[in-house]
Amino acid sequence: MVALTASFAPATATATITMPMTKKRSGGTVCFAELSFPSFLPKQVENIKDTFARKLATRIDRLPVPVSFSDNSIMSSCVRPLIQSKTSPVVLLHGFDSSCLEWRYTYPLLEKAGLETWAVDILGWGFSDLERLPPCNVASKREHFYQLWKSHIKRPMILVGPSLGAAVAIDFVANHPEAVEKLVLIDASVYAEGTGNLATLPRIAAYAGVYLLKSIPLRLYVNVLAFTGISFGTSLDWTNVGRLHCLYPWWEDATVDFMISGGYNVSAQIQQVKQKTLIIWGEDDQIISNKLAVRLHCELPNATIRQIPDCGHLPHVERPNSVAKLIVDFVHEDCFKEAECVSQY
Repeated sequence: MVALTASFAPATATATITMPMTKKRSGGTVCFAELSFPSFLPKQVENIKDTFARKLATRIDRLPVPVSFSDNSIMSSCVRPLIQSKTSPVVLLHGFDSSCLEWRYTYPLLEKAGLETWAVDILGWGFSDLERLPPCNVASKREHFYQLWKSHIKRPMILVGPSLGAAVAIDFVANHPEAVEKLVLIDASVYAEGTGNLATLPRIAAYAGVYLLKSIPLRLYVNVLAFTGISFGTSLDWTNVGRLHCLYPWWEDATVDFMISGGYNVSAQIQQVKQKTLIIWGEDDQIISNKLAVRLHCELPNATIRQIPDCGHLPHVERPNSVAKLIVDFVHEDCFKEAECVSQY
């Protein structure tokens, strides 16, 4: 395995981070016997080869989240932090029809840098218990996330949203600004007008489309678009990681419910975001043009932008060291400025 080492300085210490490069894989036998997965995960988790995905999967937990649209609390999946830091907690969302496993490479880097880090599954996706299927429209997703924050996180957060997760983040900030201190948007899908014509499909056609959505060939093709030059073996394993949550019996119903509800349309909310925002973009994104990164930067009142070269649509998967460094620096930049001011006196 080829290792890439990056060093950077958080507020009080220097962290040395070693992560595998995501574009190269070497052979060898890996022992998985010591890993114990939560019983609620689909049994196919055992087939995943990626050691980082397997390790993060062992840490997935379910927490009770009370919501107004269900008589019972929803047992909601997330990865909880091992530490509590003095800085605001970093809360990681994920993209469309994904899960917290999307953060398998970057999560441990943020944690190693001393950040209190959560990875949260958005209602309707991920590994929550939805046997009593709740509505999975935008309003329900927003309330669920707010109640999870209110019940368990409890402090203003650095909210990180990649791809459609950026739309989730902007919708959330516009409605609950008190819960968010800063915002990080990664290859943000924030200019789509919801699910478009998919919202008008007859339910039988919607179910057919959702069935195709979880198919291995389609997800392999999406990997070709999303990443720059990964091998077929890696792409197949990442496909198994990315569709693991689709194996729950309620996944199709939850996804159809989201599709026909109209989805996220947040372009009018962007200018309502007053929080300091970091925009991260892969320069070689084949799914969302980086020209939209410039537009987003212009429309957000308090934003900076950083582009990552030789990188596609999901930098936190493809270039975890770069993304982790940008997030850590962004979290601590006010501390750096305060220290500089003190040193001048």
